Amino acid sequence: MNDLFLKVSDLITQARKRVVTAVNVAEVYTKFHIGQYIVEYEQKGETRAEYGKAMLKELFKCLTDRFGEGWSYSNLRQVRQFF
Repeated sequence: MNDLFLKVSDLITQARKRVVTAVNVAEVYTKFHIGQYIVEYEQKGETRAEYGKAMLKELFKCLTDRFGEGWSYSNLRQVRQFF
């Protein structure tokens, strides 16, 4: 029984590590592309859009309404810089 428990426990531990890694990769990918969309679509490749602050503030409000916390103005600025 102890051998079975150890094997099952190890399998669960490995699966959890893979899930954490997959989530981290997905989050990095998502934030990179959000930054890319902000820079390329809204800023047309410029360092800053003429209306950058207003655009990011509006975007953060819409994202927060739809997805909840985690999409603040400062977070979106960091995502843009990440790209």
